[in-house]
Amino acid sequence: MIYNAPIKDMLFLLNECIGLEKLTALPGNEEVDADLLEAILEEAGKFCSTELLPINQSGDEHGARHENGSVKTPPGFKEAYTQFIENGWTGIDADPQHGGQGLPKVLQVLIDEMLSATNLSFKLYAELSRGAYHALDNTASDEIRERYLPNMVAGIWSGTMCLTEPHCGTDLGLLTTKAIPDSDGSFKVSGSKIFITSGDHDLTENILHLVIARIDGAPAGTRGISLFLVPKYLVNDDGSLGERNAVTTASIEHKMGIRASATCALNFENATGYLIGEENRGLAAMFKMMNMERMTVGMQGLGFSEIAYQNALAYALDRRQSTAPAPRPDNNKAADPIVFQPEIKRQLLTMRAQIEGARALAVYAALHADIMEKSEDDAIAADAGNTVALLTPVIKSFFSDLGMSCTLSAQQVFGGHGYIREHGMEQLVRDCRITPIYEGTNEIQALDLVSRKLTGGTGEFADRFLADWMAFAEEHGDTDAAAAMQRLIEATAWIRDRHAANDAAVRGAATQYLRLFALTIIGCMWTQAVVAIQGKSGRFYDAKRKVARFYAQQLLPETASLLQTITGGEGALSEFEVSDFGD
Repeated sequence: MIYNAPIKDMLFLLNECIGLEKLTALPGNEEVDADLLEAILEEAGKFCSTELLPINQSGDEHGARHENGSVKTPPGFKEAYTQFIENGWTGIDADPQHGGQGLPKVLQVLIDEMLSATNLSFKLYAELSRGAYHALDNTASDEIRERYLPNMVAGIWSGTMCLTEPHCGTDLGLLTTKAIPDSDGSFKVSGSKIFITSGDHDLTENILHLVIARIDGAPAGTRGISLFLVPKYLVNDDGSLGERNAVTTASIEHKMGIRASATCALNFENATGYLIGEENRGLAAMFKMMNMERMTVGMQGLGFSEIAYQNALAYALDRRQSTAPAPRPDNNKAADPIVFQPEIKRQLLTMRAQIEGARALAVYAALHADIMEKSEDDAIAADAGNTVALLTPVIKSFFSDLGMSCTLSAQQVFGGHGYIREHGMEQLVRDCRITPIYEGTNEIQALDLVSRKLTGGTGEFADRFLADWMAFAEEHGDTDAAAAMQRLIEATAWIRDRHAANDAAVRGAATQYLRLFALTIIGCMWTQAVVAIQGKSGRFYDAKRKVARFYAQQLLPETASLLQTITGGEGALSEFEVSDFGD
């Protein structure tokens, strides 16, 4: 399998399309420039290609192992992780006062894509740590931050997110894990959690579990959930590791994919935990971590899409079968590379047009995450936060769906060779399959978009967001993007009109609405790209224009059928009774 980090396209988005000046103008980014970003991206791409990709398939074959109550990672993972933390990849966007580099989140997002493309199982050991770090940094006391965060940023300690229980998945109000106050101000946490990514492993000295639990006497449902830090090893006052906490690994899951990642069932038996934030406000604190993870999962899907596309293209350029339509590339050959077959070319272009457009949307959203965090103008920061909130379910859902469609398309391009292990396509399909499921299924993301982001104050912002992009498309004469945006605006009005009166109709249309939203906004990203390259020539820019045209002609038309499905398909769904499934 091959992987060449798409750095040229990333730099185009940063420097020419989205606007580097918007990033460098933010406080704390004074030393960030194009040369620095390019150097970091180049090093990240090199590390991913030379260190992580070579152990991806072997890691899948060996898997994580649960032996004698502890988890061992596959051969090569420890060595790669040591290099990973020595190179500083664990602290890219972390606060410098904790040992981080304080670099923009947009840079972290692009590195996430590379890591996901080359070895998601490896990436997951560090990914949840970053989320846990930001949750603690935003919510924990000064004492907790000073004691735990520097070692998390250094990668010496790692973190997890412990939400799910055997009977409790999306509906977290059903959790039964309990926390009892202790005399020293800590709590004793008891309960069982499942599906805990990186819940145990041999890569770090300590693992810091962020656990949601209910304090005795707390209100029922989500209103009574608190958040606790429960370390695998207790930490002494001087910062050294103390005794083992009462946290045990019951088992690891035997999964379809990401087999080198340890997905654990953990038991907490009167384990010492420390309250993070306020009592009964744990879910709000945890959502800071979850929302970040949702965008990160979207980048996982984009990473899978990119590596699938690259390998499918390489195979299509090499594999000779049949003769191509006239004019043939070489009349002296008995068969031509399959890339010259129009259907193969269409599949490859479909992948590329969506990948490049999705990457532009990711950079756009990540830039707004930086603005939200660092802008000194409260109104600008608030608008940026609303943008991130609106786009998060779209990025998580559409990008992970894109990962599945691209890995399957790549497997199809390989034909029978894609079905066997040798070329790695079947592993891509298996590994990517989790992305539409975890961190809130894509159906949950769609419900979040239609039920929360389109109503109230956030609904007013959504209208303004869509109107601004409609004006942009019209200003630059992009009739295809403007037509798609008009369909999206109509669908938004339909959703909002029925939100109070017929919630079932809104929920039934949610997934189609999210796809309509994503296709349309990515169409606007292509408009922005075409505007950015006006007057520029060369192979890169010429190809951009052609891919933009393909997106407009081959992919945006789907928005018309989606609008029809949303607004005209309500009756067929509602008339079918649940009891009809039995006939």
